[in-house]
Amino acid sequence: MSKKGALLCAAMVVAYATPLYAQPQAEQAVTNDSSGDVVVTGSRIRRQDLAGVAPATVVSAEQIENTGIVNIESVLQRLPANAGFAGNQTSAYWTGNGYGTAQVNLRGLGIKRTLVLLNGRRLVAGGTGANSSPDLNMIPVVALARTEVLKDGASAIYGADAMAGVVNLITRTNYEGLGVSLRNGITERGDGSDFTADLIWGVRNDRGGIMAAATYQKTSAVNMASRAPCSLAETTPGKLSCVNSASTIGGRAALPNGQQINFNQMPGGNGNFYEPYSAAKHNFNSNPFLNAVSPIERISTAFFADYKVTDGIIAFGEFLYTYRKSNQIATPGTLRNLRIAATNPTNPTGQDIVLIQRRLAEPGARRFFQETHTWQGTFGLRGKFTNDWAWEVAGSFGRNTAVDGSTNIANLERVANTLDTSKCSAAAGAAIPCGDYLGYGDLTPKVLDYILFTSRDRGGNELATVTADINGNLFRLPAGPIAFAAGAVYRNEKGWRDPDPLTVLGVANTNQQNPISGSNTAKEAYFELSVPVLANMPFFKALTLDGAVRYSNYDLFGSDWNYKFGADWVISDGFRLRGTYGTGFRIPNVPELFGGVSEGNLTTTDPCSRYSQSGNATLIANCRASGVPANYTQLGTTILTTVGGNQKLKPESSRSWTIGTVLQPRNLVPGLSLTADWFDIDIKDAIRAIPGSTKLAVCYASANLSHPFCGDFTRSPLTGEVTYLSAQPINTGREQMNGLDLGLVYERTVGAVALSVDLNATYLNKYVVMPFPGGAPIRFDGFIGGGNGGYAKWRGYGVVTAKHGDFTATWSTQWIGKATDFNAKPGQIGYKTPNVFYHNAQLAFEIDEKTRFQFGLDNLFNRKAPYIQSFTDGNTDTMTYDLLGRRFYVGFRTAF
Repeated sequence: MSKKGALLCAAMVVAYATPLYAQPQAEQAVTNDSSGDVVVTGSRIRRQDLAGVAPATVVSAEQIENTGIVNIESVLQRLPANAGFAGNQTSAYWTGNGYGTAQVNLRGLGIKRTLVLLNGRRLVAGGTGANSSPDLNMIPVVALARTEVLKDGASAIYGADAMAGVVNLITRTNYEGLGVSLRNGITERGDGSDFTADLIWGVRNDRGGIMAAATYQKTSAVNMASRAPCSLAETTPGKLSCVNSASTIGGRAALPNGQQINFNQMPGGNGNFYEPYSAAKHNFNSNPFLNAVSPIERISTAFFADYKVTDGIIAFGEFLYTYRKSNQIATPGTLRNLRIAATNPTNPTGQDIVLIQRRLAEPGARRFFQETHTWQGTFGLRGKFTNDWAWEVAGSFGRNTAVDGSTNIANLERVANTLDTSKCSAAAGAAIPCGDYLGYGDLTPKVLDYILFTSRDRGGNELATVTADINGNLFRLPAGPIAFAAGAVYRNEKGWRDPDPLTVLGVANTNQQNPISGSNTAKEAYFELSVPVLANMPFFKALTLDGAVRYSNYDLFGSDWNYKFGADWVISDGFRLRGTYGTGFRIPNVPELFGGVSEGNLTTTDPCSRYSQSGNATLIANCRASGVPANYTQLGTTILTTVGGNQKLKPESSRSWTIGTVLQPRNLVPGLSLTADWFDIDIKDAIRAIPGSTKLAVCYASANLSHPFCGDFTRSPLTGEVTYLSAQPINTGREQMNGLDLGLVYERTVGAVALSVDLNATYLNKYVVMPFPGGAPIRFDGFIGGGNGGYAKWRGYGVVTAKHGDFTATWSTQWIGKATDFNAKPGQIGYKTPNVFYHNAQLAFEIDEKTRFQFGLDNLFNRKAPYIQSFTDGNTDTMTYDLLGRRFYVGFRTAF
């Protein structure tokens, strides 16, 4: 079957078999304007026609309530336009310095290329310092009227960061009274409780109004071992078995002849016992020391006010404040490469040894913690001139500050002191006690008190903006008025992070980090025009051309021009064609430029593990050339990896286009709306951090280790294992992506039942990354894992809602299509994943217009996450799949 035929068949299957979720894409994302017209997300021009030229999805407050979702992150991450990875509670790798920060990744192009707005204005970044994305959950969900997702590049309209699209959070404007809602959820195993309480209050009169909203949320942890007892790997063909970390609790050491030994691991055992190292016997199971869901406690508040100063001028203000406390557990820390002389009294071997890895299991798990305060205030004036031109002037300032750190961190300088017999003493009360690191349980409480500390890092972000906008009609043509919008923007962004002094010095057994501090300033001006060319003619009910241009000047990178063109051709009342073409420009953000270089153990697949059995001639030759022993097996699932900023980065640029159609056959099928939009995005000099697993795989697939990635890691000459791996961001040669968005909305009353069906699906036809100019492309489309997240060819999400009297029943389904593991080999377990469907159901009963009860089940059929060989954690891709299983929730709301 041809590709076109496959697309058509898949679209029909989606439309008739899988319920999805969203407003009609023909009903473009909108923001109310005081004139009665609307401002469409993706444009600054006021319009009466809601169907703009760019594809968008609108998720209403009612839809959110009907699916029982209490976080905006969950709303967005279920949409098929979301891919790759982003921060959330169930993802193993929340993005750098962003633990606890909820983010969105449109098209899978990276959170830094998705612009998040509140009522059309930017939000300060969240996280724990020098971050590039706002925390989506800083807005109380109860305050939102809808969430608008523009799935098209919009740099000419909104400036940098809008390459992949825009998420515009629109708040309510006319709430009156006092509303209270409560929701509590739990998994069928009795863990992972999730409690949310919302409060909203508003008053209005003829001159204006005030609205206040608050959300309190507290979620409990779910231990990783309860969902994935251990890390699995295919040690023998066709069979999965536990493969744990080679950082052992007794200590893995190398003798002078290269033989590896391991010391006592039995509590209370012989402290001088050692034996040949065995991965099966000695390796450490990390999963009990990780979370499948990490706990969060959050208070989010929002205040909105508007007041009619005169008949033509309205003053308005917004204020947001969020307090968040979150934490995660992590495996006990590891000491590496300690040289212990034969003469040391703790060394029973009689030989000089190197303690390769020793897990500090005596004090237990490390606990990472974060406490953040984020606020943003906006004040502005809006009004109209006598010619009906509308204007607005506004200023915003936001600030995010945080303290984060970790318990049970070893001071390596003090560790060295406890091994230096000229400095330490075994006598009671000694200032520096001697430490015995050879054998579990041999470290005394006094030694642990001396070497361990709790790290504390501080950081934050700031955003200051001043905007001035004007829009209206210039003059009238036979087909209608020419509309315009114009404006100017001043924006200053700052980010900083000050790690614990011991972390900066590199004497802590944790990720070494350097301080981060940086800022950038942008001065911009834009002009947008909408020209009606034809109207009320045969085959041209309306033809409108749109154009926008934006000039940006950055203090760090100079100036740039971006533009966008669009065409909207309404052939008849039920049929229209639309298309856009635009350019984008994004400068490296503060963490990409100035982020301190740090090291961490990241889940990484070594392609040279058991390479002699692979049958791949190129791989075998390359692994041998690297000095990897023929019987080498990767010890554990993580590799020490360097990440951080790169001050040599330069800006990236893009061009994108869409072409689509909207079909609404009202005469044949009333209530039906169908949309299809092809998108194509091309990014040059793309800024990307290539994951370590991908770098290793690409290197060892190249002839004679010729790929530049082969210079980004080193191996131990003794054991063959990778000892250094860099995953810092670089300007890749190019990123190219294209695909198809499909939508179906159908609303009908059948007897006494009001039925609505909302469907969306995305087909990712192509996504390739050229790692350097002229380099071989790395395919992402249809692949998953390896720290990249998921890029299934097909994704879908939707909702079917049936309402009868006071009862409302809702069924929603998320579809994640088949994918291939980035780093697995054909024939291995987990090489390809199946289609995965998550079904959710809710039943609600309304006592009256103000009071409602609801009961729901998520992951109704308890769908298990598929095995991914190059997993992030939990033996799957936690950025893509659900680990929790079946969950229940109950909710209640009322108003006074």
